[in-house]
Amino acid sequence: MMSVVRRALLLAAGLGLFATLPALAQDEQELLPVTQAFHLTTDASQPGTVKLHWRIAPDYYLYRGRIKIAAADPAAVKLGEPKLPAGLKEHDEYLGDVEIYHGDIEATVPYTLADAGAKTIALNVQYQGCHEVEPKICYPPNTEHLTLAIGAPSTIPTTAAATPPANAAALLGAPTAGTQGSEAQPLPAEQAFRFEALVKDHGSLLLRWTMPKDYYLYRDKTQIAVVSPAGVSAGEPEWPSGTAHHDEHFGDTIVYFDQVELPVPLEGAAKATSLAVDVSYQGCLENGICYPVMKRRVNVDLAAGTASVGSATETPQPTAAPAEVAPTPPPPGMAPGGDAPVGFIAAIGLALLGGLVLNLMPCVLPVLSLKAVTVLESGESHAAARRHALWYTAGVLVAFAVLGLIIVGIRAAGHGIQWGAQFQQPLAIGVLVYVMLAVGLSMSGVFEIGGSLGGVGSGLAARSGRSGDFFTGVLAVVVASPCTAPFMGSAIAFAFAAPLTVAFLIFLALGLGLALPFLVIGFVPAVARLLPRPGRWMETLKQALAFPMYLTAVWLLWVLTKQRGADAAALVLAGGVLLAMALWWYGRSRGGRALSWAFTGVLAIGAAAALWMVHGLPAPQTVTTAADGSVPYSPAKLAELRAAGTPVLVDMTADWCITCKANEHAVLDTDAFRALLKRTGTVYMKGDWTDVNATIAAFLEQYHSVGVPLYVVYPKGGGEGTKLSTVLTYDTVEKALEAAARP
Repeated sequence: MMSVVRRALLLAAGLGLFATLPALAQDEQELLPVTQAFHLTTDASQPGTVKLHWRIAPDYYLYRGRIKIAAADPAAVKLGEPKLPAGLKEHDEYLGDVEIYHGDIEATVPYTLADAGAKTIALNVQYQGCHEVEPKICYPPNTEHLTLAIGAPSTIPTTAAATPPANAAALLGAPTAGTQGSEAQPLPAEQAFRFEALVKDHGSLLLRWTMPKDYYLYRDKTQIAVVSPAGVSAGEPEWPSGTAHHDEHFGDTIVYFDQVELPVPLEGAAKATSLAVDVSYQGCLENGICYPVMKRRVNVDLAAGTASVGSATETPQPTAAPAEVAPTPPPPGMAPGGDAPVGFIAAIGLALLGGLVLNLMPCVLPVLSLKAVTVLESGESHAAARRHALWYTAGVLVAFAVLGLIIVGIRAAGHGIQWGAQFQQPLAIGVLVYVMLAVGLSMSGVFEIGGSLGGVGSGLAARSGRSGDFFTGVLAVVVASPCTAPFMGSAIAFAFAAPLTVAFLIFLALGLGLALPFLVIGFVPAVARLLPRPGRWMETLKQALAFPMYLTAVWLLWVLTKQRGADAAALVLAGGVLLAMALWWYGRSRGGRALSWAFTGVLAIGAAAALWMVHGLPAPQTVTTAADGSVPYSPAKLAELRAAGTPVLVDMTADWCITCKANEHAVLDTDAFRALLKRTGTVYMKGDWTDVNATIAAFLEQYHSVGVPLYVVYPKGGGEGTKLSTVLTYDTVEKALEAAARP
């Protein structure tokens, strides 16, 4: 199914039709239904070949790349590659470079039948086009479901009527009732999304949307604002769990079918007697059109306890795309082990503490070994120690600020992203393998970065001086991102929901916590004096500390194997050898001839090419095993177990998550844990987020988790799931499962 958002983008030029329906009367007479604008006939008279012929009306055009032909039953018929004529090359504002057709065109589709005696062939033919003069619109994709008699000429009209459609939805290509191979036409917006408002109490409202079958409402396209009186505002809506939905433009988002009720707290309403609240929302018809943003004014009488929904606060204006609507932030972060929202001061404190704990995580220790060497080297001078500490802190803060702005910015645009999600990208993993390998080789003395390359690459982290300190801080943040330390999860969750300035401060607090040990060493002479004095032994230590870098590269390579298989690992290993050779040759030929530089460049290009090949590899087909007694996570299986009254522990994990692996080693992979599962009758359900998975991302978002690990225990008798701490102990898990198993 093509994303409804993409359809909305294609409708951008024609969404002005929705501004006011009465004003459409004249334009409606000028536009044809989609099946008349692009009249399709077929010919299956020649066995083994189907011909599809479109007669395109004047002033209309059809997209070549939007023609999709598929067998209704792939087991009954195998289609060959359709043969389409070349089209006119144009640049589309939304689709980029495209080919379009005018006039008449014909596509030839070869096929092979599984049953040689079959008399018919069933096809699904999808196409899409536009009206290129005023009123300029683009139709949504239209699908014809065709059953053709093999060996007999057939000309199948795709519409039975030539009269213009009766409403704007049909003008935009929505199927009309009675059209062959189509569904009923879309409902008016007021009927498709019936909106109500109720007063729960003096301090809260209840908003309700009711949708017919196949209509859904976007969660993140809903905005609520109190317009009067001054001093009253709408608090964070208490959204229930919804349905995971993937849009090509929005990414992974949450939608609601049938009916959704939304409690909205009112802040500062203790003395108010009446309110005016503006509510805007947006939804779509599945496999159909995406409605423009709808706006309603809710007039609330708090004294009487009533609320009435008026007409739109203003005439709905067309939008170029649904993406232009500012999304509602997700719910704020949750305090560890509870449901209370985290406040700003608490979030800053948790972020500082979480960043400090990151220093103890295995994913950060290899990089900290670099800093240990430079701090020891600075032992002769307090000024040098302060300089190292400040530049390292600057690198950490800048990296956290950039990472925070990217993550919060992507979420503000409506895309789903969680902490550590970059480790789901094989290309990012491959780059980090190279970085760790290069840093290790530099520490081993294979090469040293000279001035000409001093501004690039991983070697910056191995340099002495300000640039080395700065980029060591940057590298520490990069490798720290798959770790979710205690306390930091709630802080990041709060940042995702907070305004941009607040989110920025929280990410800076995380960075300050990570850099704090070195700031103490640099600025507290008594602590610095505890460090050993510099000496010749430091070169040996520096070379020894290269081996944790190599081990980190091995770990990253293992993660890559899980994501893209052995072929990806072989490519990165080969690329790593080329990179090592390039760095070795660079170290030998510094200041050498141009030929030596060219040879180094060729080797580096070979290493980069290996990474690019990894980027194009598909995910391997894996067979799920249950050696640890777990069952794979799926929403349907979870619902089935809960309906049967079975306690469930859901574990969302990833191979690149160090905290997850530590918890498995300490608790979840032990005989005591397996005995606990058996004793309490709990089902252990596991979701693997090593690679991109929209279903698991929706579960994480449902529980306001910024990443993995996430542990949720569902009780035997029903009720809400309970989140466990990020770092597990056996006692914690035992208490939770025993409580969940009680009647």
